[in-house]
Amino acid sequence: MDAVTYPDDRVVGFIDENIIPLRVKYGAEPLTNDFNVKWTPTIITLDAEGIEHHRTVGFFAPEELIPSMLLGIAKVSFDTNRFDDALMNLDRLLKGYPESDSSPEAIYLRGVSLYKNTDDPKPLKKAYEKLRDKYPASEWTKRAYPYRLL
Repeated sequence: MDAVTYPDDRVVGFIDENIIPLRVKYGAEPLTNDFNVKWTPTIITLDAEGIEHHRTVGFFAPEELIPSMLLGIAKVSFDTNRFDDALMNLDRLLKGYPESDSSPEAIYLRGVSLYKNTDDPKPLKKAYEKLRDKYPASEWTKRAYPYRLL
């Protein structure tokens, strides 16, 4: 990723504007043990308390790394019940990177965030329908399958 992804201007700009990066060499103790890092690159999204919310392992091209990082940021917000912030970042991901591998999970999480934010189950069914139509074989479509009954 050092040769292709990290030097990409889009990635540099995204990181500068959105996250606090910390690069740790593989095998550096105690962090690699504490965070169970077994392969590089491993990118872990943590909250301010150091709790993990998202992880990527292996090479990501710039057009996949940025949506994965957006998903991680959204998951921090979701897991800390800040659903408006989660929705903002999920919408950024889905509008800016609609064909990314992170999109199915973002669609699912968006439906759940809308439900948790409003207590209205309709977004859950809409998320399932969108996943069914666009990503029929996705694990996220399978997870949303029960929402078809709403």
